[in-house]
Amino acid sequence: MKNLIKLFAVVATLALSACVGGGGSRGFGAYSVKALAPHNPNNVSVKVSTSTQHIYVMEGPRLLMAVQGCVGASGATGSGNYRIMEKIKNKRRVSEPDAGYPMAYWCSWKTAYGFHEGFVHPHPRTHGCIRLHREAAARFFALVKVGTPVSIAATQPEDSKYGSQVRKLDQSRDPDPPRSELLSPNWFRDPSGPLLVRE
Repeated sequence: MKNLIKLFAVVATLALSACVGGGGSRGFGAYSVKALAPHNPNNVSVKVSTSTQHIYVMEGPRLLMAVQGCVGASGATGSGNYRIMEKIKNKRRVSEPDAGYPMAYWCSWKTAYGFHEGFVHPHPRTHGCIRLHREAAARFFALVKVGTPVSIAATQPEDSKYGSQVRKLDQSRDPDPPRSELLSPNWFRDPSGPLLVRE
């Protein structure tokens, strides 16, 4: 019976990672992201291509960052033009199941939908949020502000111009860290080094 309970706990943890998982994004080895500091933060915009799962942060025609994310399964992320509504670096899941699970670097574009740190899979997997590797999530958080425009569509013009620069990720087999680490306030520490590069 104890083994069955342990098995159920493992399966439940894996199922939860389908939407709110974030732990494995810390353990991806030498993954790094370059993000340029904007000259004018008021000109920053975000483009999301749901067909490629690419996220482009732009300053007018200037590319600031291009990364792979993980969008909603079965079109759950939707499409349209929005603006960043709120930013909460140390956000945690408030509802059950698994209240307290970290959703670091939360940047919402509509109620209950946000960019946040989490497992990045090679195919759409979330319930609608857009998950980013921790290295990307921290930089995304630094690049956008409340009011930053967000365009979500099946494809974006940036796919043909910058898509080849996006490093592919597959964290589908990354295990969650221990719950004690997930619930620690230390979870929300920024990655080392400067988040944005000035050029």
